[in-house]
Amino acid sequence: MDWQALILSLELAAVTLVVLLPLGLWVGRWLARSAFTGKALVEAAVVLPLVLPPTVLGYYLLVSLGGASPIGAWVLETFDIRLTFNFLGLLIASVIFNIPFMVQPIQRAFEAIPANLSEAAAVSGLGPWQTFVRVELPLAWPGILSAAVLTFVHTLGEFGVVLMMGGSIPGETKTIAISIYDRVQAFDLRSADQMALLLLLLSLAAVAASFFATARTLKTK
Repeated sequence: MDWQALILSLELAAVTLVVLLPLGLWVGRWLARSAFTGKALVEAAVVLPLVLPPTVLGYYLLVSLGGASPIGAWVLETFDIRLTFNFLGLLIASVIFNIPFMVQPIQRAFEAIPANLSEAAAVSGLGPWQTFVRVELPLAWPGILSAAVLTFVHTLGEFGVVLMMGGSIPGETKTIAISIYDRVQAFDLRSADQMALLLLLLSLAAVAASFFATARTLKTK
């Protein structure tokens, strides 16, 4: 069992979730409540990482942010920070790759909230922030929870995009999915079985907990 790779994957999933959740709430609610020219194009851009092959997305990120690129070279020269082949590179790839898993469930959750509830809250004297916190968030909670769980679990199993952006550096960029692949390549199927089973059980537990919490939330309403 490659515990180092597992811990790295859990850290990556947790940080990705922390970064994406506020962004997903803002973008998801904005798309749900707004009507503007070009909205379909924005929604298509949000979904794009979902339909692109991970290696293709990882390749374009590598070309755009690598040390030879204008952005990568400027960041390295200005801040002495590399954007690839380190944990930051994994995080950038993971955040971009998980955008549809975070934004879409949240958008659908806010779209399901009747507009007249927000109007009633405003008539009752609640400001926009109070309406968001006290009315919209509780109603959208099942969708937000689903988005968080999907993002976390999906990050644990990421392979192609993180391999392109981070490589396979033990202790720094080698995630459990990459470790499983390496063990299979080395014909160490026993270790691969153990890690794959653990990943399966973690994913199953997270999804089951999400369904349980959502069912309880809906039952109490």
